[in-house]
Amino acid sequence: MLSVQLLVYIIHVIYSLTLSYSFNNSTHVNIMNISYMAETKLDTVTLGAGCFWCVETIFAELKGVTSVQSGYAGGTTIKPTYKEVCTGETGHAEACQITFDPQILSFEELLEVFWNVHDPTTLNRQGADVGTQYRSVIFYHTDDQRRIAETSRKKWDESGTFKQSIVTEIEPFDMFFEAEDYHQDYFNNNPNVPYCSFVISPKVEKFRKNFDTYLKK
Repeated sequence: MLSVQLLVYIIHVIYSLTLSYSFNNSTHVNIMNISYMAETKLDTVTLGAGCFWCVETIFAELKGVTSVQSGYAGGTTIKPTYKEVCTGETGHAEACQITFDPQILSFEELLEVFWNVHDPTTLNRQGADVGTQYRSVIFYHTDDQRRIAETSRKKWDESGTFKQSIVTEIEPFDMFFEAEDYHQDYFNNNPNVPYCSFVISPKVEKFRKNFDTYLKK
């Protein structure tokens, strides 16, 4: 049998190591994150709301959100590149995979932000960004998410908030492909790029003002 001292040492080593394992498509899973997810029962949802640079920036600032990855979902091509997705021929939407703690931020609250930080009434476009890759879509991971998303869409569609009807798609999640490294945390890494300065920055500032109580402190 292992001695108590040896067991304590093994446990200490496991929790002290900062090893991570790389899987296909540069997906990293950290040991400590796995432990945290198991203890807190985190949820994951995948959302498309236009350019993922903006979506990632906004949702990463919400309390309860533990990670946001920019990538591609809803298409047919395996491991598409950004250039391929931009042609509109792969069927993918620019999307963000969001992991969150529902005890801190409920899925309903997360969707409240979703409806208010993009225009869910324009088909296959957000502002000057046009194409099916910019479509408004919720990729649900569970049947509960589907039910909540459908109820939420109906509520906001009937609220009078929007002049036109909501066209957001609600689809079952299939596969998510993480975008190229330079797309991750793009806004914070490239604040002076014109698109970030003139398009994303005003949206982020409006979001921060309207959802101050939802922000990480």
